[in-house]
Amino acid sequence: MTLIQRLKEPKEGSFAEVFKYKDLLVQLVTRDIKLKYRRSFLGYVWSILNPLLIMIIMAAVFSFLFRREIVYFPIYLLAGRSMFEFVNTAVSKSLNAITDNTSLLKKTYVSKFMFPLAKITAAMVDFVFSLGALILVMLFYSIKDGVMLFSPWNLGIVTVILQGYIFAMGLGFLLAQLHVFFRDIKYIYNAVSIMWMYCSAIFYDVGMLYEKAQEQIAQGAVPFAQYLAWIIERLNPMYIYIKEFRFFIWAPTAGDLPTWAVPDGWDILLGIVYALAMFVIGSFFFKRNQDKFILYV
Repeated sequence: MTLIQRLKEPKEGSFAEVFKYKDLLVQLVTRDIKLKYRRSFLGYVWSILNPLLIMIIMAAVFSFLFRREIVYFPIYLLAGRSMFEFVNTAVSKSLNAITDNTSLLKKTYVSKFMFPLAKITAAMVDFVFSLGALILVMLFYSIKDGVMLFSPWNLGIVTVILQGYIFAMGLGFLLAQLHVFFRDIKYIYNAVSIMWMYCSAIFYDVGMLYEKAQEQIAQGAVPFAQYLAWIIERLNPMYIYIKEFRFFIWAPTAGDLPTWAVPDGWDILLGIVYALAMFVIGSFFFKRNQDKFILYV
């Protein structure tokens, strides 16, 4: 092996090593997608039908519960829920990635990053399929109201999906390696993900919190609602990605937007920083502990 080849050869155990096994990655992703829809009568149609049915139920319930006038609320709701489910599903599936591939780990050497990465990539592919539900809802309102709700602006979701994908990789790597040593991680994450969903403003808008804060100030009370809104907007990466995703899908249909619905420079910067920081942290701990996996699986 020449010096140049050695320099190009990825270091053993590093994330870059997955590119040596890209064919295996494709096989693992394909396997996961096929297994999900195996023996299903409707097959891939469920990727569209499932979010549509959930959207109809949630739109009916929360429209009545909050009595908020959000323009095209079903689009607002479905956009937020789709983005959240993408990241949440990717992370939750990656938890068992190492423990579910014990036999392969013991038989031959492959990059261990491959297994959670395959789960996360399969979740992203499934998410792309599910966007068909969003297209159908937008098409329905385009025909119903006689307006065109589609535009080239919608293509901006690619940048948001990429951020969510990188963030999910980092969090998936971090939790997958923890799950090898502590099997309770799966149950802890399931509980945390419920709280995460309610803190991501999927079926309500942050404007409600600012209005509540104004009431608290008028009453001479501490504006806790304003502090909660700040935590959601700045310290919750998932909300940032949802906000950006809606900006490319729902915002063009909503006319004049309130301040809370428009991503600012901080949103864009924080979205990128959270994704890269989580990827670095997750990759670091995964690489550091991967040699111990064989002792615990």
